[in-house]
Amino acid sequence: MANRDTQYESGRAEELRWLAEQYYELNGSQIDVLDSFPGPLEFSRLVHIARPVLIRESAIPDSEDSRTWTKQWIADKLGDRHISVAITPNGRADAVTRGPGNKLYFAEPHTEKMTMGPFLETLSSDKPESEPAKNSEVHYLQSQNGNLFTSRYYDLTGGEDISEFEPLREYIPSEFPWCSDALDKSPDAVNLWIGDEKSVTSVHSDPYENIYTVIRGSKTFTLLPPTEGWCLRERRYPHATYVRSPTTAQLELVPSPASTPLVRWSSVADPAAPGALPPAAHPITVTVRAGETLYLPAGWWHFVRQRGFTVAVNYWYDTEARGMAWVWLNFLRGAEDPPLGNEEDEAGAGA
Repeated sequence: MANRDTQYESGRAEELRWLAEQYYELNGSQIDVLDSFPGPLEFSRLVHIARPVLIRESAIPDSEDSRTWTKQWIADKLGDRHISVAITPNGRADAVTRGPGNKLYFAEPHTEKMTMGPFLETLSSDKPESEPAKNSEVHYLQSQNGNLFTSRYYDLTGGEDISEFEPLREYIPSEFPWCSDALDKSPDAVNLWIGDEKSVTSVHSDPYENIYTVIRGSKTFTLLPPTEGWCLRERRYPHATYVRSPTTAQLELVPSPASTPLVRWSSVADPAAPGALPPAAHPITVTVRAGETLYLPAGWWHFVRQRGFTVAVNYWYDTEARGMAWVWLNFLRGAEDPPLGNEEDEAGAGA
């Protein structure tokens, strides 16, 4: 039986490599660039092709006030409202991190409530020539729960969809007609992101059509198509969360109960690093600057860095589950459980 399983895994690996090679030969590593937002028909074609597109137009309307989206402007708009901020010691929230017992864990950030002013003081200045902010902990506004708009907003016409960022809603469209008309649905979530270069988003994929617009700063995406997911060596890791110690007030990584399901995640810390990926991988690097928007199709793997004080908004639209697209995405990722990350780590350490 073991030999048969090994043969099956070997055969499937060869199939995935063949698919990745065929996809690359047909599509290459370039992406389309548009000067303005597409219409519904053009966007529906882009969704069908399922390739990233850089759009040199912002989803956020221009303002005559030059202070708009500066730190002071944001702090003034939010005032004394408390917001949820993710805090880590290393800027790697929702990432594989070494913790107690020298084991690897999928680490979620500590979340604290604070007002916008003190949060923004932990970040780099919004002046390009400034030095990065010095802080032993890394703060990032990254709540991925529809912190601006959730699906309830569209069902209830905004009546009971409470947001921590209510004062900013008038400056941010709740959806795009060209996108909603093409997909025949409203967004499932609209999220606000505020951080700086100390925060890194580990490589992952999402089951959403993603419209990502940068308001200030810039974000650099390292992208891989679903056909190259095998290059990212997913493994299973125990779950843990950063917790503030009641005695030292320092952040400590605390493992979750043993009954908590293992988390499936890429073991590649930085796919942009030399030698991190096999030669068969063809990562695409795209920098999205202020005033630009990235269309990121469902299932595409992405690793994200940002430069300086950065503000962005993204719109998640649920993937269409009918047809073959969702089936293909699941096939490419693999239905079988990947190996345990710590067993492989221990074996490598003992070699």
